[in-house]
Amino acid sequence: MEKKKVVVGMSGGVDSSVAAWLLKEQGYDVIGVTMQIWQDEEETVQEENGGCCGLSAVDDARRVAAKLEIPYYVMNFKEQFRHSVIDYFVDEYTNGRTPNPCIACNRYVKWESLLKRSLDIGADCIATGHYARVEQLANGRWSLRTSATARKDQTYALYNLTQDQLARTLMPVGAYTKEEIRQMALDLQLPVASKPDSQDICFVPDGDYASFIEKTACRRFPEGNFVLSDGTVVGRHKGIIHYTVGQRKGLGLSLGHPVFVLEIRPDTNEVVVGTGEESMSRYVLADHLNFMSVPDLTEPVRLFAKIRYNHRGAWCQVEKTGDDQILCTFDEPVRAITPGQAVVLYDGEYVFGGGTITGSKK
Repeated sequence: MEKKKVVVGMSGGVDSSVAAWLLKEQGYDVIGVTMQIWQDEEETVQEENGGCCGLSAVDDARRVAAKLEIPYYVMNFKEQFRHSVIDYFVDEYTNGRTPNPCIACNRYVKWESLLKRSLDIGADCIATGHYARVEQLANGRWSLRTSATARKDQTYALYNLTQDQLARTLMPVGAYTKEEIRQMALDLQLPVASKPDSQDICFVPDGDYASFIEKTACRRFPEGNFVLSDGTVVGRHKGIIHYTVGQRKGLGLSLGHPVFVLEIRPDTNEVVVGTGEESMSRYVLADHLNFMSVPDLTEPVRLFAKIRYNHRGAWCQVEKTGDDQILCTFDEPVRAITPGQAVVLYDGEYVFGGGTITGSKK
């Protein structure tokens, strides 16, 4: 029987490197690929950036592929990345929302574009080093199962993958802990065995989102008013792109109590602030839905939900309120329901589905 051919997205990090080795050990015909998506940075940034997309990733991935004795290629996806990730990132901040570029990159670049290119060259499937598990359920649907280690679980950023994408995806490291993966890399003497994990957004390596947005959009975002919910002006802000709903630090306001960003109003260039109590709500509205373990939501269901990547999660009742809208009613109020972020729904260990948060109601 001919071995299945799999394209492994190699970021130059330890996880994807070990993923390639695991699949080779399982008998797959493995091809390593690094996606060139934004790497035009200056040499100094290249050296500093240890992220999943920097130019250094190409050098590291190539050395790992040579060590594993697998073919290796660099594929150019800059156009797709600019359109699906960078333009989206800038547009969302411009419109007062807080995007999650990793979710967009996963769905439209790392899967949609890479999968198509891989199938075109004769591969049967693709694989990544994400901490998640792909499984087919009893109902025939494909879903993501949380990884063996909750501390490194990455299903939140992958909730938007389609059935076809999941059916052609392997995630071998999801069955292991980070410590186990790191030890495998050390035992194999892979050159990236001790490489630190990537942090922050790869295309903004210095973390200065506002400067990146202004440079990319070729415009300045003017100062405006901090206001309370009743319209009372309490200070001046630096420009709406400097803020996100739920933010408490860096506001420069002294109102005698902790202050949180409640809302961003691009039409009036106002940032609404208020108390911690005002930042809480039991209700989350979301659209751009993607259901994973079921074809659709036909009746209200009780699920566990996360409203941001580092949210511990909470129980809620989920019901459809439109063709492309759900309402999540949490048992207890949750803080900082942020338009633009994702709400991801879990049924036990499996991703039920999710959507993009549009707002909340009191």
